[in-house]
Formats: sequence, structure tokens, C-alpha cells
Amino acid sequence: MRAARRSGSANTKSKAEVDLSGAKPWRQKGTGRARAGYKSSPIWRGWRRRFWPEAARLFEESWKVRSSTRFSKSAERNASTAGDVLTIDNFVVSELKTKAFVDLLKKQTDAKKVLIVSDSFDEKTYKSARNVKPVKLSTAADVNTEQLLAFQKILVTQEALEKLAERTRPPSPKATAR
Repeated sequence: MRAARRSGSANTKSKAEVDLSGAKPWRQKGTGRARAGYKSSPIWRGWRRRFWPEAARLFEESWKVRSSTRFSKSAERNASTAGDVLTIDNFVVSELKTKAFVDLLKKQTDAKKVLIVSDSFDEKTYKSARNVKPVKLSTAADVNTEQLLAFQKILVTQEALEKLAERTRPPSPKATAR
């Protein structure tokens, strides 16, 4: 997941970007040295190299690593059971205030970094949670393995837990047999 987010930053200068004169470094004949056309030639050490990375090409390049579905589901299943997971009936803030959200969260857990997973959140809950940085709200459809591993406590509603269990269920033997 982190490899897929990567965007390259390596770059080398082109002949046009090298800040040198276009004049010949020495005359064509009589010096005993090899012929040279211009100072910013790509064959000279320290300047533009012909087959090195350019920024424009790197943005098109992809570092995405493809993993099997079975591996991904297994990793997600292990991550969801690795941390401190608490199941709750629902997580709804009564009024549109950050303080109300923090109070409700303190009733549930005392951990600093908390991931709250539900099948859906209402607008009051989303807006109340925006300003609380170590807490993240995520739906069962959007939560990923990296998020499950990054937080100390995970609060999951009952509906979201069923969706997560369905999503991470290993494929049946009949489906894989050909």
C-alpha cells in the first residue's frame, strides 16, 4: 500500500537545462585530443546523462505491488485481531460539538490513537471528529490493513464487524478448485 502511494523524485538535467555555453571547448584539429562539439555534451562527466531518470517519466511510473487475494484477506484478518478491538452497538454524537465527541470517546476507551469503524456515520459525528487528530473514523468498506495496524484501539460497531468478517472470509474450497 505504501509502495503504491510512492511518487518518484529522482531527476537529471537535460542538455537544454545544463547551464553551459554552446561553444566548442577546443578547436577541432591540432590539439591531439578527441573531437568535442559542445561543453554540455551528455557524454561528459557530471552533466546530463542519456538514460537517467527524468521527472516527467517518473510520475507515470508505478511502484504498485500486486499481492494475491488470499494473502490480502489473510493480512487483513490478522491485523483486525492483532490490536485491541472493542465492539459497540453504535457510535453517534448527540450534538455537533468536538467536546461531545471526546466525552463519548472517553466513555468507551482511554487510548490515545483510536480507529472507529462503522458501516456509516452521520454528519454530526463526522464534523465533531474532524478536529481530534489521533482519532480516525472509517467505514467498514473503506478501512484497510494499514489503518488496522496503526491504531492502539479499534472500536467497531456490530454491523461493521459483520461486514469486515464477510470481507475477510477466506475463499471456499469449491471456489478455488478448478
